[in-house]
Amino acid sequence: MEYGQFCPIAKATEILGEKWTLLIIRELLMGGSRFNELQRGLSLISPTILSRRLDSLAEHGLVVKKKIPGQKGFEYFPTGSCQELLPIVRSLGDWGMRWARSNLSEKDYDVELLMLYLKRSIVPEKLIGRETVIRFKFTDIEQFPDWWLVASGEEVDICVKDPGKDVDVYFTSTVRTMADIWMGDNSYKKAIADGSLKIVGDKALTRNISSWMQNSIFAGLPPANEI
Repeated sequence: MEYGQFCPIAKATEILGEKWTLLIIRELLMGGSRFNELQRGLSLISPTILSRRLDSLAEHGLVVKKKIPGQKGFEYFPTGSCQELLPIVRSLGDWGMRWARSNLSEKDYDVELLMLYLKRSIVPEKLIGRETVIRFKFTDIEQFPDWWLVASGEEVDICVKDPGKDVDVYFTSTVRTMADIWMGDNSYKKAIADGSLKIVGDKALTRNISSWMQNSIFAGLPPANEI
């Protein structure tokens, strides 16, 4: 895609303007490095398109592709030029929170993306003990309604099958309720009060959930019509 203009915005858009490219960069800047992890954060992307976009980003010097030692497959790491896009991506998210929230529909509430974001939001040092197991039951989906986050040391894993461990905190809600809380459009207190969320667990963990499972960096930004 070429615009035939010397304008730096046009030249930047030639690299970044294709569908999925900015979201791939979002995932890379949030710590995703392996192909299947990037795909999890972009559930509707085809493997072929993801591979093409990653190759294009590597060709333009935004990504370094490295073989995984002792394994099949590759890892993808953002370069310095890609890292410079972080404040731009953050500003784009700020704009979206103010001006694009009215475009949200039910199909946008993707449980896989939500769980990936909740995993990344865990603050292990704020948890208690060597291992913490958090179970989520989503009442509005039939396929894979049960999910687990297992935090052990600095590592946090997502499970869609019962890991067979004692659960420390249980969450029961719809995907939208949990996503709205994480995005700052709702709160744990309000959701519990109206019955859309149930939380069971030790009070040491349940009384201040946001301390160990932080909300989105965009939480707290009101829509433009509320400013």
